[in-house]
Amino acid sequence: MEHTIQHHESGGEDAFFIEEQGRRLAELTYSRTNPLLVSVEHVEVDHALRGQGMARLLLDEVVRWARASGTKIIPLCSYAAAQFDRDPSIRDVRA
Repeated sequence: MEHTIQHHESGGEDAFFIEEQGRRLAELTYSRTNPLLVSVEHVEVDHALRGQGMARLLLDEVVRWARASGTKIIPLCSYAAAQFDRDPSIRDVRA
């Protein structure tokens, strides 16, 4: 099943997420430090979607967004930090 990743930025409720029937099933939250810097704070995936690569899909989407907007990312959550450490192809957006 294909899932659509949505993006919502509204001063404190900033996230990339997958929603189904009004319920968020996967979410990557971030906060903006300045116009070109964000901190990824948390990645969470509902049990129903675990093991399907949803967390990485969200991270890849935030990386695409960061590249397109010239934004750098500080990965504060352990999942995001581990992915940046393991995958050199996304480090260009790491602050």
